[in-house]
Amino acid sequence: MAQPIFISGLGMISAIGNNVQEAYANLSNAKSGIGKVNYLNTRYKDEYVLGEVKLSNTQLMDLISNHSSALNRTSLLGIAAAREAVLNSGIDLKDGLRTGLISSTTVAGMCKTELFYGEMVSDGKHLEVLDAHDCGESTEEIADYLGVKDFVTTISTACSSAANAVMLGCRMIKHGMLDRAIVGGVDSLSKFTFNGFNTLMILDKEWCKPFDENRKGLNLGEAGAFIVIESEAALKKRNGKALARVTGYANSNDAYHQTASSPDGIGATTAIKEALEMSGLTPSQIDYINMHGTGTPNNDQSESKATVNVFGDAVPKFSSTKAYTGHTLAAAAGVEAVISVLSLQHNKIFPNLNFTTPITEFGLTPVTKVTDHEINNVLSNSFGFGGNCSSLIFSKA
Repeated sequence: MAQPIFISGLGMISAIGNNVQEAYANLSNAKSGIGKVNYLNTRYKDEYVLGEVKLSNTQLMDLISNHSSALNRTSLLGIAAAREAVLNSGIDLKDGLRTGLISSTTVAGMCKTELFYGEMVSDGKHLEVLDAHDCGESTEEIADYLGVKDFVTTISTACSSAANAVMLGCRMIKHGMLDRAIVGGVDSLSKFTFNGFNTLMILDKEWCKPFDENRKGLNLGEAGAFIVIESEAALKKRNGKALARVTGYANSNDAYHQTASSPDGIGATTAIKEALEMSGLTPSQIDYINMHGTGTPNNDQSESKATVNVFGDAVPKFSSTKAYTGHTLAAAAGVEAVISVLSLQHNKIFPNLNFTTPITEFGLTPVTKVTDHEINNVLSNSFGFGGNCSSLIFSKA
């Protein structure tokens, strides 16, 4: 890419920790955050495991020092993660540089509006909570909390949402529209989300097993995850420190099915190839792939096929980290961007938990133990409903 884009800040709250440091500790100790349901009010709470953030809404309010009743769980998670990313980067949002916030979400404040649905319909009460139903509501609340005013927008492309937020931020910086951007995504668990995925029959009642022949489905999770990206000029102007670079990205759509990926991995193959082309890297220069790897029969088959399409017999070391956090939907690519940067910083691959048997058709075996490995370039994949496929490449600074 003509202009380098630098990552200067990381922020994340998820099932494996309330901040990046806690997440790194749990990743390094192969400790999953998926477990018993504590906060989501569902009649299925004793049947399934979820990747819940280990804080109540009141505790989340304490974390960000804001007890506004208007803030729903999605907004609270987003604020916590975005604030950490900004603090980690050391940027001053009042220094005159043009700063954007590009957040992503799939169900926004559904966690709140669904609580009052019955009374809204029967009695017309609590209509004010419908404001939280808009996907842009959580973005606006994050922007207001941080004080971002130059550019604020929301992206919702299912499970590739945060990856597309990263791409838009990079494009705007490259075209001189912004100096830096806070990019990522957030989703909280809701009954709507849970029931929807349960209806699709792609939830595993036990711990998910990405890329295993006997995989049964995914575990849902919730998270907020953001990175701060900057132009080289902006970084130098404030004498900031680069943690990594965004060197390639691409989005493709195979338009195969509303909720399934192409069995030939067409969209994923195209996204990976075009991200590599932008980066100027060859397939052999990718040291690690953080796979989308949801643990569903369809996704893991399709992604395996795409990986073989691109890398042939020389597939790099890979793993899915969703068995740590659960599938966090719009936040997933943000979570995995943070994890990818941690891999680059520490030359460490975090394992694919719960794996025992390779998928027969491909025979691919992910990394199953915490592994020290020289890592210069990471490919991170995120593939969403509707065939929206996105790939990002992160490189050492």
